[in-house]
Amino acid sequence: MQAESPYIAAERRPIRQLDAAAANRIAAGEVVERPASAVKELVENALDAGARRIEIAYADGGKRLIRVSDDGWGIPAGELALALSRHATSKLDGDDLVNIASFGFRGEALPSLGAVARLTVTSRAAGSAEAASVTVRGGVEGPARPAARARGTLVEVEGLFAATPARLKFLRTDRAEAQAIGEVVRRLAMTAPAVAFTLRDVSDPDAPRETLRLEAETGDLFDGLRGRLRAVLGPEFVENAVKVAAERDGVRLTGLAGLPSYSRGAAVAQHFTVNGRPVRDRLLIGALRAAYHDLMARDRHPAAALDVGLPAAEVDVNVHPAKAEVRFREPGLVRGLVIGALKAALAEAGVRAATTHGVGMLGAFRPEERRPGPAMLAAARAWQAPARGFAEPGGAPIGLSAPPAPAPDPTFDTAPAADDMAAPLGAARAQVHDAYIIAQTTDGIVIVDQHAAHERLVYERLKAERAGGRAPSQMLLIPEVVEMDAGACARVAAEAETLTTLGLVVEPFGPGAICLRETPAALGEVDGRRLLADVADALAEGADGVGARIDAVLSRMACHGSVRAGRRMGHAEMDALLRAIEATPFSGTCNHGRPTFIALKLADIERLFGRR
Repeated sequence: MQAESPYIAAERRPIRQLDAAAANRIAAGEVVERPASAVKELVENALDAGARRIEIAYADGGKRLIRVSDDGWGIPAGELALALSRHATSKLDGDDLVNIASFGFRGEALPSLGAVARLTVTSRAAGSAEAASVTVRGGVEGPARPAARARGTLVEVEGLFAATPARLKFLRTDRAEAQAIGEVVRRLAMTAPAVAFTLRDVSDPDAPRETLRLEAETGDLFDGLRGRLRAVLGPEFVENAVKVAAERDGVRLTGLAGLPSYSRGAAVAQHFTVNGRPVRDRLLIGALRAAYHDLMARDRHPAAALDVGLPAAEVDVNVHPAKAEVRFREPGLVRGLVIGALKAALAEAGVRAATTHGVGMLGAFRPEERRPGPAMLAAARAWQAPARGFAEPGGAPIGLSAPPAPAPDPTFDTAPAADDMAAPLGAARAQVHDAYIIAQTTDGIVIVDQHAAHERLVYERLKAERAGGRAPSQMLLIPEVVEMDAGACARVAAEAETLTTLGLVVEPFGPGAICLRETPAALGEVDGRRLLADVADALAEGADGVGARIDAVLSRMACHGSVRAGRRMGHAEMDALLRAIEATPFSGTCNHGRPTFIALKLADIERLFGRR
């Protein structure tokens, strides 16, 4: 026996008009998904009302109580009842749905909340002698009553989803809902640095807890933004970010973008606004990723707080009930601006290392308990033994052996030039483990990974040569035949013409082999077999777009032309590498996203030894 589908009605039902209560509850399901959604709508209303101070309180993760108070324009008593009806708004000029310059404009938030909770709105408009209050219970609106309140609006939502208890089952724990509320408030606070925000948890009325306080920021656009982002995202982001300000064809991009070396393990620090409206837009997220694609590892994510400003008619903000998504009239223009502006800002930032790497390195210095061996104990006894007799003139005391003089090391320099120490990366002082350069600056030291740094230098040189046309190449005296699997051979042969423009000249050489005739001059002497294997792997990764695939190939090629760990360098060569790093854009990270150098301040080093 075939079971009937639960989606097939047993009988036809007549079409009927939904009553207002049902329609409002359906609208609430689209607009108010959880307590954080209600907070978002109410705070946006407060910002639209010109508020300069907004206070938010919640109880039990917003399920029992949400209270939002502001000092904005307020609602006249004669319009208060109308504000609680569907599709009533003061934010649209007639039927113009294009030029929208406010957060909310649908006129659904308040009536939707009134349909699924107990809602009370108390407001006093500027110039009014007294305030008025209206209460909605179960979708039924009560009469307006006089109330006492200063200018502004107070909205209280009690028992969210009390009228639809099934929705309560889908809410998360009080703690999770409270965290979501905090995230919404912080995102909105970043769009309005001049507005003060206070967030309180009043689950225990006798002991309310303030979870967030943001004072109004002053100063120009970037001063206010930096101050607010410092309070919301933390000082580390601001210290490791560059200023972004660009405009093209009427579209503006402003904000702060993190250094490539200041990356995150997830895309949790990416904040976009469009005309001041927080959004989660795939186009903007993709453009941000594209701007950093060859500056950090694939499993790392950039941090940024950026605003796209453009005429209201050039963007549709009415494509989602919660207004979380937008649609641009010219998406290519916006994407190109974001990528170009970010790359230019990062290139102009000069040589900067993320402060988090230095802090992490200092944190790695921990005293270890080590048991001394026999040799160490013997040496200690020899140095600690009391002197017997008199010291010989110019010599060690009798009974003590003078410590042996250190053997000269050609990789150490004892007199760095003052001019070099004033440079961003200082003057080379030593090379340790034939892999790391120690440089001295005027206020600290810098540790450079010689292979990672030179890899970035070669990569940027290859990109510059590609942009200028065909990259210079060097012909092999004897062409090298490299055997590869059929798939790798096919990928390399298919891109032979493109590889030629990069200075890599190859041609098929029978089944399962490639003949290598020329290599890029920037690489010097390379292992052809390993080079072609890496190029084939880069082509197999399937990066999106021709440019991204070429960059992936260049990145693999650059690794073969860079200074390897294990190579001893002279002082002049080390200094030349430091100066080249300073003159090369994006040199803070290698092609794979690893830091090329770490800076330590002298004050931090002194703290390690208890001098501060």
